[in-house]
Amino acid sequence: MNVFDPPTHAPRRRTAVVAAALAALFLGTLGDASTARASTEAPSVAACPADLAGKATCYTGQDGNGAYYTMAVPTRWNGSLVVHAHGGPDLGDTSDPSRSADDLERWAVMVDEGYAWAGSSYRRGGYGTRMAAADTENVRRLFVARFGAPELTYVHGQSWGGNVAAKVAETYGARSGAYDGVLLTSGVLGGGSRGYDYRVDLRAVYQYYCRNHPRPTEPQYPLWQGLRVGSLMTSAGLRARLEECTGYASEPADRTGPQQRNLNDILAVTRIPERALESHLRFATFTFRDIVSGRLGGRNPFGNQGVRYSGSHDDKALNAGVERFSADPTARRDLSYDSDLTGKVSVPVLTLHAIDDPTAFVEHEAAYRATLEGAGTDGRLVQTYTTETEHSALSDSEYANSVSALDAWVRSGRKPTPGSIAASCGAFDRIHEGGCFYRPDFLPPSYASRIRPRPGGLSWPAMTAAQEAKWSRITDVGIAP
Repeated sequence: MNVFDPPTHAPRRRTAVVAAALAALFLGTLGDASTARASTEAPSVAACPADLAGKATCYTGQDGNGAYYTMAVPTRWNGSLVVHAHGGPDLGDTSDPSRSADDLERWAVMVDEGYAWAGSSYRRGGYGTRMAAADTENVRRLFVARFGAPELTYVHGQSWGGNVAAKVAETYGARSGAYDGVLLTSGVLGGGSRGYDYRVDLRAVYQYYCRNHPRPTEPQYPLWQGLRVGSLMTSAGLRARLEECTGYASEPADRTGPQQRNLNDILAVTRIPERALESHLRFATFTFRDIVSGRLGGRNPFGNQGVRYSGSHDDKALNAGVERFSADPTARRDLSYDSDLTGKVSVPVLTLHAIDDPTAFVEHEAAYRATLEGAGTDGRLVQTYTTETEHSALSDSEYANSVSALDAWVRSGRKPTPGSIAASCGAFDRIHEGGCFYRPDFLPPSYASRIRPRPGGLSWPAMTAAQEAKWSRITDVGIAP
């Protein structure tokens, strides 16, 4: 059999009677404290994305916690399922019914490869890694209740969804038959308590140079809030202030001298690529507000005490004048419990990351490897890197190759290498024509080489399994769903 053709065996489906019994059991057992309740309505047939027309049957629905979801079962189903965790987080108050449908369109290549696909839009917008993990697990259970147990199940996470999928693996992956492998692409794998420190630095350094976020004439607030409660600032308004200070959207010849110097200093100190400056500042404004004001009751999980900034035209003045702040220990604990990773994985994990990712820096992969090394589970990890320069738009050929490599690893028990995965991509590129850009010899430098560590921030995991167990016994720990 050609390794790239779907297997000819029929998937392990349940009879209608058994499926109904499974669904009834499912509806009665999803009330665990950390998992979502199931919807009482079965998934409804819906239109597929154009690229999947005639190739699959698609379904949509909404679970009992309000999370919209999308599923697809290919006509030539190979019997296995990919459960997708989306990135973000989006900041809407409620679940976005279009989000999971858009993700299916983006990763239709996995359905083309014969895998069923299921993805949740999560029950609400805003930060909440464990919430998103529970909703991701819930859509898997909904799929099983409707279509029966897949032969194998893989969880795939992209961007922040990589954090979510890694949390799924740690929280639910040890359950027999739940997940057989994990694919993390462009993942934000440093966790919440350290993974946003470069944006904390950006928020403070930007204000030191620009003094317009907030302006001296506006109500003042500590920068760790991201944005004060009740502010009506929009993304367009933030871009206007960034342009006013740095001329980032203008041609270099059209910038004033002070604008160019501000831009140079901000980029040099924070080590953020110029093309991604606005998106990182937006996150450090609106998502920080969501985390602090919306999820942590106004408590501060961020700090920059002990950080020495360098690379500017006057480091002494910068370090003397930049705003300093310390995290509230309970807020940092709650963010850590919600999003940090312990490395406690029991199934194979494959990652794919662009070396020049401007959003989730490739050093996140070094943090994740250090996390699994600290937990003694790095033998279950293979990391691959490409010379691409985008965050969430890697080659379809590489996505297809990655899920196939993970599947072969799980089925055979033979661990692949970055070189063997790079070598297998060409066969998929002849089908999908997205290109193969692997660098099998690449290893990212340490997380601390790019993101300035806070005191105590050099050891990994950022949250050990023992800490997680201890914190889990605290009432209302973490971030509420």
